[in-house]
Amino acid sequence: MATLPNPLPKLMSDPTGAALGLRLPPGRLVDATQQGTWHEPLLWLADAPAAPGDWAELAPARRSAGLLPVVVGAGGGQGGPEHWELAPDAMSYPGDHDADEVLADLWEEYAAGETGQEWPGLAEATAAEPGPDSPQDPDAVAMTLVDELVDGGGLLEEPRLALVPARRSADIPAAIGWSGPVNHEGDTARLCAVLRSWEDRFGVRVVALGFDHLLVSVAAPPVTLAEAEAVAAEHFAFCPDNILQSGDPAVRAYAETRVLGQPAWHFWWD
Repeated sequence: MATLPNPLPKLMSDPTGAALGLRLPPGRLVDATQQGTWHEPLLWLADAPAAPGDWAELAPARRSAGLLPVVVGAGGGQGGPEHWELAPDAMSYPGDHDADEVLADLWEEYAAGETGQEWPGLAEATAAEPGPDSPQDPDAVAMTLVDELVDGGGLLEEPRLALVPARRSADIPAAIGWSGPVNHEGDTARLCAVLRSWEDRFGVRVVALGFDHLLVSVAAPPVTLAEAEAVAAEHFAFCPDNILQSGDPAVRAYAETRVLGQPAWHFWWD
């Protein structure tokens, strides 16, 4: 996978990150993969559980070091990322894939038989109109969601802040070799190509990862049911379990409750 130069090795001799223009709390570098030790650290992980405001404290890492923040679950049966089955050498590069083609392939494999419909194509970007309904700054929306998540949000057990060397938020899962969707898609970079497209169309940011969970903030969610249904079709291809294992496995119901006007999208792969 093509990546930026990795600044994390500098933290081996400088754990506070001063040389990178940072002031990091106590933490550790994670280089464990399902094949063994990776040749350089995949992420920096804070030792203490995250608290509101911690994400903002790490924001300078994006500008000064090319490191992007993400919340990871470090508790529960699967433990933290050092125990996850990370597989960076199995990942391609998100920029080598086309989101429409990826979703069309996944739709044909997982959704076409359930819906009896052909792939409808990508949803239109949400219009950015002036006024009170205008999309907010995506990074500000992400920060607000993270503060809510770590202040008793309940999605992740023992949420901790991590820093990942990645070109953009959408690339974080592939950059660490995250294999949460492996039963659905073995090359997470293909799903990251979709996340890149959502970044561009809906102001999405990857904010949290669990063993098999992904949470993104959404600065410009669909504001009409028709728009939400179009996006729900993308979610069906991206993560069929979201719809098939819901109480009402219908795209319209999912669009109404999980997409329409929602500032966060959550995905879970069985």
